[in-house]
Amino acid sequence: METKMSLQGIERTEWLHLRKTGLGGSDAGAVCGLNPYSSPLQVFYDKTSEEVQDKDSESMRQGRDLAEYVARRFMEETGKKVRRSNFMYRSEEYPFMLADVDRLVVGEDAGLECKTANAYNADKWKDGKIPASFCPPIKSTTINKQQVSTPHA
Repeated sequence: METKMSLQGIERTEWLHLRKTGLGGSDAGAVCGLNPYSSPLQVFYDKTSEEVQDKDSESMRQGRDLAEYVARRFMEETGKKVRRSNFMYRSEEYPFMLADVDRLVVGEDAGLECKTANAYNADKWKDGKIPASFCPPIKSTTINKQQVSTPHA
């Protein structure tokens, strides 16, 4: 079971505050030491400090912009339909665990995480393999909310 927290109409700053209240999928890879862009110590600081950091980069923006494309390609490839969730989920069994799913698969108890990679990282996705840095976030989201599919562009 999970508690649904509506994201409808909230500002980015409110969303960032909400993320500070638990560990999400992106945090899971960092806590496990598998995220090349963060560390367990950085996650600890982020979750325990009063400061809300709005880190953003061109790569992060492109990832958000391309999520819609990845979702459309997933639908074309599988014939399944997906939709935005507009909720963040908190596990009732493990209340420190949060899930912010990119899309939900219509008619299934499944989510879709839309990931992209640049040409320098394409080899990490070779032969359909998911890079180790993405495995804890997917498992975290799976435990917290539902089964998650992760296509990439």
